Amino acid sequence: MTRTRNTARGRAAATVLALALALPLAGASGALAAPSAPDRTTTAEAPVTRPELPRPTGKYAVGRDTLHLVDKSRKDLWDPTKPRELMASMYYPARGAGGHATAYTSLASARALITYYKLDVPPAAYSSTRTYARTGAPAARGRFPLVLLSPGFTVPRSTLTHLAEDLASRGYVVATVDHAHEAAGGEFEGGRMPPCLGCDPDSAVPGSRITENRAQDLSYVLDRLVGGRSGTSAEGAGPAWRHAKMIDPERIGSGGHSIGGAATMALMNTDRRVRAGMNMDGGIRIKPEGLRGRPFLMLGTQQTTQPDDPYDWAGAWPLMDGWKRWLAVAGSGHFTFTDTPVVLQQLGDVDPDAPISGKRSAEITRAYIGAFYDQHLRGIKQPLLDGPTPGNPEVTFHQP
Repeated sequence: MTRTRNTARGRAAATVLALALALPLAGASGALAAPSAPDRTTTAEAPVTRPELPRPTGKYAVGRDTLHLVDKSRKDLWDPTKPRELMASMYYPARGAGGHATAYTSLASARALITYYKLDVPPAAYSSTRTYARTGAPAARGRFPLVLLSPGFTVPRSTLTHLAEDLASRGYVVATVDHAHEAAGGEFEGGRMPPCLGCDPDSAVPGSRITENRAQDLSYVLDRLVGGRSGTSAEGAGPAWRHAKMIDPERIGSGGHSIGGAATMALMNTDRRVRAGMNMDGGIRIKPEGLRGRPFLMLGTQQTTQPDDPYDWAGAWPLMDGWKRWLAVAGSGHFTFTDTPVVLQQLGDVDPDAPISGKRSAEITRAYIGAFYDQHLRGIKQPLLDGPTPGNPEVTFHQP
């Protein structure tokens, strides 16, 4: 999943980049051309037959449920004949080793994603990736912060699994969300995969509109999990999730990759229930009044620190009026902070433009994002966030 000269993959990557920036796509004003970069090569030795996500680092076992949510009050952005449809994987702190092993993704979903990105890996091996969450695991006792996670454009929620599992093991309820028609391989109720209508590079829907729509999606997920902003539950019924009482509605965070990170900023612009936000290498549009003191973490590539950074993080930085950090990771690429390098490198597919290893990228992503939410949703001071550390030489604390 990198930018290449291959026409199909290059166009796919151009869509990802345009949406990460929350800019218009081809067919609308301000379209971006497909970027040029070397072709991906397969250089890893002795690829495994079954990849494995890194083991969660927290004290809790991890449970996982799946929710199908339909917002009947809104028409779908891509197919206005239907209401807006979402899927959410709910990761939660669990007790013991009960429940059943969960699949990383289905074979059909893996095949759709691999075909779209033209990856040279076996779909069966990709879908067999070992996870640690268990379906039906008994929930841990207590109330826990909630973190929403939204994936990048054209990729499904499964690409955020290792981060979701790790946060749940550390004492968070985590909802990873699929937004209908915005991912190749996004799997919905009954194994359906709504066509990725947004993957069409000639779509005339502006990226800013897609970002705002995602923010509405995430607000709706909150409504169904913790009740509406007035305190009443959405749809005139109780919470959509059986373990909703685990969630502390006063401690809610959000984050995402690429346009999912941009959607978090859009969500914080409109929904005060979100107390802390983070963005993994995505665009940022912030209102002039800022975040009203709420903390925000930006985790990205070294490109974000350059004068020609297309995200213009430097322009957003002064408007962040609360605690803030801008972290740039040496050797990283656009997908570094997802499961992508973790899984694909084990299958022998290596991105020459992002030389950091999958193992190391997962360690950095988990450490800094976990520390951020621990400090701002749990009140646990995290020295890791105070400045550079010898154990993480790849991570630069940027100050524009």
